[in-house]
Amino acid sequence: MGNRSVIPFGPQHPVLPEPIHIDLVVEDEKVVEAVPSIGFIHRGLESLAGKRDFNQLVYVAERTCGICSFQHGMGYCEAVEHIFGVEVPKRAKYLRTIWAELARMHSHLLWLGLLADGFGYENLFYQCWRIRERILDLHELTAGGRLIFSVNKVGGVLKDIPEDKLKEILRTLDEVDDELRVIRSVFFEDRSVISRLKGVGVLTKEQVNELGAVGPFARASGVRVDMRTLGYAAYPELSFAPIVSNDGDSYARCFIRMMELFQSIKLIREAIGKIPAEKELEVPIKGNPDGEYFMRVEQPRGEAFYYVKGSGKPFLERMRIRTPTFANIPALCEMLKNADLADVGLLVLTIDPCISCTER
Repeated sequence: MGNRSVIPFGPQHPVLPEPIHIDLVVEDEKVVEAVPSIGFIHRGLESLAGKRDFNQLVYVAERTCGICSFQHGMGYCEAVEHIFGVEVPKRAKYLRTIWAELARMHSHLLWLGLLADGFGYENLFYQCWRIRERILDLHELTAGGRLIFSVNKVGGVLKDIPEDKLKEILRTLDEVDDELRVIRSVFFEDRSVISRLKGVGVLTKEQVNELGAVGPFARASGVRVDMRTLGYAAYPELSFAPIVSNDGDSYARCFIRMMELFQSIKLIREAIGKIPAEKELEVPIKGNPDGEYFMRVEQPRGEAFYYVKGSGKPFLERMRIRTPTFANIPALCEMLKNADLADVGLLVLTIDPCISCTER
């Protein structure tokens, strides 16, 4: 046995977009144990259920995280809508699906850029974020905001996307599709990228299931679980199947997110082609929520839970969110065991950590 020491990783580190702290027990250059510590940016958002009524809480839920804000708002709205027993108009379901997939694209492109930066490929980082700007422009064109959409409401959506803007989305996605194929060849074929990702941080399907990992992180290890198959929004009417890899390494996690970008483009095209012509965007909500409901949606990072409980008053008794990063931290700590110290930053990035989501 070599000399053991404890090295703190984070909360400030060049590869970390958000503050996570992990104490690494290392033996020479190998990690033998990883102990996480979270809580640096706890904001008490769930406690606002007692200070903001259930309609105002839509905007609180969205601000759980800036990167996956749309799915937070949609997941909360769908949970409350189930308590009321209302079904939102079909066009609103399709609009939610289009915005959700655009948000997934911007999140995955952000992550791919951070990954490239993590292994020192600055040019690739800039290319990913340049393409991401095209998606953010579509956010702004259709919703008015680049990160926080604020278009969800309990009962439907606040805005429509007119025909000319739907055509602009399709035109832009055609160009983005071509640009993505260029960076895909770099991520999948460049020797320096492959050397940093292939065979690094392997987790088996059994480990992922046992530790409860979710999202692209789990699907990269052969777990065929994606909440979009549960049939919320307009997904039941679209052609969809989860993208899965059985390799379980960092390269597979990159592969899943890259291929999900092309899948999102396909889903948006199909949704725009099938969107109903009706202009009704919301159903009237009368009274206050009385009951409780669990809602599960697929955020870019994986499965997210939304629990809401009302007692017939404007203010909810409880709002509870469980985010994908929280579910993935145990598997991350397992993955770090026996890893080279030099690979730790990259391995932490491969779960696409969102600490503001986790701590709320």
